[in-house]
Amino acid sequence: MDLDSLLIVGSAVKRLKMFPFFDFAHYILMCLTVRDDYHPQIASGGSSQAFSRVHPLSSWVGSMMMCFSGGILGSFLLGEPLIAPFRNGRDVLLATGIWYFINYSPFDFLHKLCVFTPVTAVICSLKEVHRANKVYHAVLFALKTFPGAYILVAIYGVLKGSAATHMRLFQRLVCGVWQPSSIEILKPCVMTKASTVAVILFLLDFTGYVDIDETLLYLAIVAFFLAVHFLTFFGVDPFAPFENLICSVFMGGIMDAVNRARKQSPQPVETSSKGRTTTNGRKSKEE
Repeated sequence: MDLDSLLIVGSAVKRLKMFPFFDFAHYILMCLTVRDDYHPQIASGGSSQAFSRVHPLSSWVGSMMMCFSGGILGSFLLGEPLIAPFRNGRDVLLATGIWYFINYSPFDFLHKLCVFTPVTAVICSLKEVHRANKVYHAVLFALKTFPGAYILVAIYGVLKGSAATHMRLFQRLVCGVWQPSSIEILKPCVMTKASTVAVILFLLDFTGYVDIDETLLYLAIVAFFLAVHFLTFFGVDPFAPFENLICSVFMGGIMDAVNRARKQSPQPVETSSKGRTTTNGRKSKEE
């Protein structure tokens, strides 16, 4: 495919409207995440549907928190009311309808359909296009709101791209599970790392440090998100080799390895004229 064709495809992808199809896919994944997440009913041997049967209000609130997590966290950073993302009644109604049918459809049909692997692959593909759109517009908005504050711009962009993973701690709290060890900062997921890379690339391009066509960069970020998400299906973290290298060189990994090798090295064995040292370190008497 030549450059002109890539520009046409990239321009078409960039102009895509997120509503309704891409928002629809996002809401489905978020409602599935809440339903299939850890709950006391699941731990005691119940099904993932049991929680929504017993606690429908908690299930709905947790799902709405996940569906609008980007807006909630963005409002928190900007000092706006946290309920501002719920001003759009159309989106709230759409998310509520999806939540209802994910949890209460006859014979659990919609949930079984959405977790069917080919359908899940399509939904996740739409979600990654949605993620790229959120990161792109977040970086643009943050550069206008915080001109020159590149760290704030990066934080805002990463949160918009991976807001659901950061919101999960509070969503679990609403559903009665307190797991502070699951906070995203302790162990960032793969898509949080991918969002960080995308934010850095967009930031370098918008500030003029890297001369890349904006349309091609946007298309490359979409393809990058799709590839990374595809690798996660096989349990592969493409960032692990780079993390290990950076930690070894800059985070004390080499020195820790040297110290461990020095401690594990065999100690010199001293012998005396009155006896000889055995393999267990004890001296045997001379005959």
